[in-house]
Amino acid sequence: MSEHRRKPPQPQGGGRAAARRAAQQPSGRRAAQARGTSTGAHSEPHGGGEERVYGSRAEARRAAQRGGRRRGAEGAAAVAAGRGGRGANPGKKRLIDYPRHNKYGWRRWVPSWKLVSGLTLGFAATVLGASTVVYSMVEVPEAVKIATAQNNVYYYADGTQMAATGGEVNRQILDYDKIPMDMQNAVISAENKTFWDDKGVDPMGIGRAVVNMAMGEQTQGGSTITQQYVKNAMLDDQSQTVSRKLKELFISLKAGVEEDKEDVMAGYLNTSYYGRGAYGIQAAARTYYEKDASELDASQCAFLAALLKGATYYDPAGSVDIDPRATPAANTEAATKRWKWILDEMVKDGKLSAEKRAEFTEFPMPVPPKKEARLGGQIGYMVDLAKAYVINNNDVGITAKKLSQGGYEIHTTFEKKKVDALKNAVEKVEKANIDPKERPDTDTHVQFGGASVNPKSGAIVAIYGGHDATKHFTNNADQTGAQVGSTFKPFVLAAAMEHGVRDPQGEPVQSSDQRRTVDPDKTYYNGQNKLKIKNYDGSVWHNEDGEEWLQVNDGDKSYGDINLREAMIHSANSPFVQLGMDVGIEEVRETAVRAGLRKESLVGANVPSFSIGISDPSAIRMAGAYATFAANGKQREPFSVTHVKKRGETIYQHETTTKQAFSTAIASNVTDVLRDVVEDPEGTGNNAAIPGRQVAGKTGTTDGNKSAWFVGYTPQLATAIDMYRMDDNAANKNRKFLEMFGTGGQKKIHGSSFPSEIWQKYMSTALKGAEVIPFPEPEKLEADSVYGGGAKSPEPTPSDTPEPTPSQSESESPSPTPSPSESTKPAEPSCGPFDWDCNNEDGGQNNGGQDGGTDTGGTDTGGTDTGGTDDGGTTGGITTSPSPTGGNGNGNGGGNGGWFGGTEG
Repeated sequence: MSEHRRKPPQPQGGGRAAARRAAQQPSGRRAAQARGTSTGAHSEPHGGGEERVYGSRAEARRAAQRGGRRRGAEGAAAVAAGRGGRGANPGKKRLIDYPRHNKYGWRRWVPSWKLVSGLTLGFAATVLGASTVVYSMVEVPEAVKIATAQNNVYYYADGTQMAATGGEVNRQILDYDKIPMDMQNAVISAENKTFWDDKGVDPMGIGRAVVNMAMGEQTQGGSTITQQYVKNAMLDDQSQTVSRKLKELFISLKAGVEEDKEDVMAGYLNTSYYGRGAYGIQAAARTYYEKDASELDASQCAFLAALLKGATYYDPAGSVDIDPRATPAANTEAATKRWKWILDEMVKDGKLSAEKRAEFTEFPMPVPPKKEARLGGQIGYMVDLAKAYVINNNDVGITAKKLSQGGYEIHTTFEKKKVDALKNAVEKVEKANIDPKERPDTDTHVQFGGASVNPKSGAIVAIYGGHDATKHFTNNADQTGAQVGSTFKPFVLAAAMEHGVRDPQGEPVQSSDQRRTVDPDKTYYNGQNKLKIKNYDGSVWHNEDGEEWLQVNDGDKSYGDINLREAMIHSANSPFVQLGMDVGIEEVRETAVRAGLRKESLVGANVPSFSIGISDPSAIRMAGAYATFAANGKQREPFSVTHVKKRGETIYQHETTTKQAFSTAIASNVTDVLRDVVEDPEGTGNNAAIPGRQVAGKTGTTDGNKSAWFVGYTPQLATAIDMYRMDDNAANKNRKFLEMFGTGGQKKIHGSSFPSEIWQKYMSTALKGAEVIPFPEPEKLEADSVYGGGAKSPEPTPSDTPEPTPSQSESESPSPTPSPSESTKPAEPSCGPFDWDCNNEDGGQNNGGQDGGTDTGGTDTGGTDTGGTDDGGTTGGITTSPSPTGGNGNGNGGGNGGWFGGTEG
């Protein structure tokens, strides 16, 4: 067909008829036609760029269908995109209309009120149905079933049984009509004022408790008495999970609806824990007041109600084995405050008349705690230590209350043979030397304590806590408040070797490079008696009242210039006091803590006498810290429990953590010096020598002769023994340490006497048959000669007056207290006129010459603690050091916490 005979293209508008036909066609056909319409002035021929023109409707329909198939994906995308626009098809309505079918943009995502209402009703119906099922399944507890539990069984390290305690002991159920109404009113006023009206759960009470707590006010419990009763009932599930809380809530609701209030009250008071192992009001009445519950008055009831807030912190006897903050003094104050508050609340609630309340002016102090007969001897002390360790060191939530409910197997580190050996050693020495009938003024209230630790693990293998745990309530192996005296000096030596001394010429120290490294054989200090103590920069140290400090040695002996090894052997005080000042008291404190002592047991004041043991760590901690030297610098925390089981399953396992507290060079040199304390013929610790074994140790005696120690070790075992006099009857509010001059028939008690004798007897037995292991050889220390505290180097002119030869004999009386004139009157010069850095404050060398006689009490065991505040004594100089924190001077000075933990325990 020629070009001029071709049919022209049809118009695309087509008029009204064409539009109508187009609207009637399927979308695929319309799309095909749209694609087939030329949008320009010229159309390319089909196959060669020209668009094909269909001659009939059938042909166009087929073409549209073919195009729809080829472009299916494209069409689907176009439809999807079109749904988001206003002109798009909104889609079909669904049962759950979300996103909404007839809305566009952000309105499609806003749920309709019908959807919200439906979902809310559906959720409520589901919860209601589930709650109905759970409510029907839970059971209200029965007090009789709750008040039973199993024993706790304690085992020695070899798996043999030590003791069984807890469980059924100290429980008795009382009927409601036998429970004093004052007791009921006290707990209602203190815990749940709406008890008689609520339904077991009190949302308002919970909110009120939160508000009061935020305001720092005394609070009622957030839980109702019914909820507390249910908590007591859920012995098998004490977890803090959501499911447990929901279960507790449903039981409380059911109990509140179905149970009589009288039964709930009786159940609560019969199952609550009041401390001291007492469950129920009857057991509590007998434990704290030795009477039946029916005989309690309102004042006593108010105190027992206070215990329900937490007996650990409200029992006046204290619970320092569980928490070092729970001292008798702190607990008594807390209990008194809450006791008063409860009585006042009872008056406000109309449950106690104002006239009756006015009669209760004195706190109803309960009787001291007592132990079961089966926990007598040393067993009670070991059980207490193991119990406290479990409570304070587990990560599985074993609380004091849970432990009291029983059912646990507690495997301890105590070795029965060593426990018996330590007990026998103490009793043998005590029986041979202490006679209260013959010497009532000096031999009464004598106490011994001891602890033995394995350096390789930290396991406490033996303790001696006192004569009998059922009669003597203070565990003497734990913290007693007895100062450790010169047994603290090894920590000063270790600190000096690690940190060095600050420039002895008094130049300001800007970096550690300006410290002088210390070697015990190359470092010399002035060992004169009544040495005037100076700061490291050469200025004279003054206390807070501006007074100077003169340091005396035990027996008023002067040693002249002496190296640190010899100073340790003779236990000279003045070299170590000045050494501590030159090293820095903070550095010494930090060194002792790294060795294993608890910071809470150390005096906080940076006074010179800190270095000679005015602090009061426990025997357990002292043994553990010396064990760090025995292990060549590796520190391991003392522990008393290896693992705990319940229902045959191990729920706690001890894991030993080892820290390198000191370098092997420092540890081996400290050990080498302490070996000489025992092995040197003039050493204060030679009474502790064990034939055929290497022994390292140190003696200690404190100001006023109120405590004496020996702490020593072999590579396999570290042991601390202490001795003191103190009437520690729990009823005695003014307990204090007593002097030991004349005790045991000796002029003065030293660590070299009874303590070292006990140590030697025990260790000889405990190590019998064990392999003989030598200590590591001391490593070489890179150090130059150091002369401190006024000690002279060989170059300066020698003293005009030679120092007397050190004597092992001791004075017949305690060191005299110098008068102020002694420190200010002219003194005979002991140094050359040009020795500007030499100390001329001696006042004539020994101020009285050599000792007048031999002290039958033994050799010097660590010097007199001259810096403490023991009863205001001034043995060390013109005045005492500032009163250190922690109250280490008298019997009330302990209280810094037990050896556990968090604190000493």
